[in-house]
Amino acid sequence: MKRILYLCVLVVTFSCVTKESKEEKVFPDIKEGRYNVAFLIMDGTFNTELTAPFDIFQHTIFRKGIKQMNVFTVANTNAPVTTFEGMRILPDFNYLKDSLPKIDILVVPSAEHHLDSDLENKDLISFVQRVDKEAEFVTSHCDGAFVLAKAGVLKGKISTTFPSDIDKMRKMFPDLNIKKEVLFVHDGKYITSAGGAKSFEAALYLCEYLYGKEITKSLAGGLVIDWDVNKVPHLIVGKE
Repeated sequence: MKRILYLCVLVVTFSCVTKESKEEKVFPDIKEGRYNVAFLIMDGTFNTELTAPFDIFQHTIFRKGIKQMNVFTVANTNAPVTTFEGMRILPDFNYLKDSLPKIDILVVPSAEHHLDSDLENKDLISFVQRVDKEAEFVTSHCDGAFVLAKAGVLKGKISTTFPSDIDKMRKMFPDLNIKKEVLFVHDGKYITSAGGAKSFEAALYLCEYLYGKEITKSLAGGLVIDWDVNKVPHLIVGKE
């Protein structure tokens, strides 16, 4: 009787292991010849700062004659991430375990704890520092700028963040030049924005920088946005 019970346990265990081994992670289709755009997400990420630029960049795949964008999410887990508003998102890549494609554009949306505990997350900060070394652009929305500042990538650069958090950022990072009364700042390869609905504007600006006005107007039109960069208070460092 004991022998039969033992065999049953072995069969059940083998069945479970076999089932788990078949559930392999499915990665997004990263097409060659495109910009690879990674969105850094975590529990507490705010929806708008994630979805606004994601929408803009993802729609580039429907435009011809340009270098389109592969958009995907990265996190420090394989488990679903819950945004501040309660949306559950399954990350495309785990930056602690997976082999990631080269990231050309890093997007750091705001998250609930970007002013406190997230800044003490060594893996998070180290990831941003690593990506910064090769990325063509590093962008942030709202308090995502705090993460960039903590990673040290904004040294010597002009930046901005969520309007009511500008004084907090100035106090936390007194050596940085943080601007008020602008909705986004472009300095070198860094684009920082006030966030919220203005995350659309910062993303559209990057598209205009890469693709020109006509393509960008078509992207904006697809989302019923009346786009004119001259109507958006901003700063482009080095532009006369």
